[in-house]
Amino acid sequence: MSRAGWVLVGGKSTRMGQDKAWLDIAGIPMAAAVAATVFRAAGSVALVGAGSHYEALGFPTVSDLHPGEGPLGGVITALRASSSRWNLILACDMPAAPVEFLKTLLDAAEKTECDCLVPLPPGGRLEPLCAAWNREALPALETLFRRGVRKMADALAEIRVVEFPGGEPQWFRNINTPEEWKAYCKHMAPRTGI
Repeated sequence: MSRAGWVLVGGKSTRMGQDKAWLDIAGIPMAAAVAATVFRAAGSVALVGAGSHYEALGFPTVSDLHPGEGPLGGVITALRASSSRWNLILACDMPAAPVEFLKTLLDAAEKTECDCLVPLPPGGRLEPLCAAWNREALPALETLFRRGVRKMADALAEIRVVEFPGGEPQWFRNINTPEEWKAYCKHMAPRTGI
């Protein structure tokens, strides 16, 4: 397979006060909703996180090689577990990203020679946790991780990144707090069809 899909779960969710992966969207956990979207876009999906309790979400799981070390460790874990050149990797708290956009992102990635094709919405910032990652980036990312790099922006600065302009800013909005969750449920969930 030239492409695979991954969803990062198992973050600390300190600002939310509970594990975001299990927040209920129309009767299913948020991570399961995101995983279903990623599966439709990439043709496969697995969850990357610490803890076997994520198996209850009904998708294949891969144990995070660097639990508690942030999303860069999750990206490295996904790329290490992958046999696909291109890997669609999303955070579990990004439920508004639509399938068609993610498919377009992967299609564009397969026509580039880079380590990561990263969405850049109008007036927004790069979105590495809703991006297409090339498995060839793994050695560079592991080297950076060993050097102590943990911030996604710092990792992007050291690898071959191509910006993918487009998308709506609200597609990439992370849900980090109870207030953001309430706003998502009120405004976004009906529009995303979840």
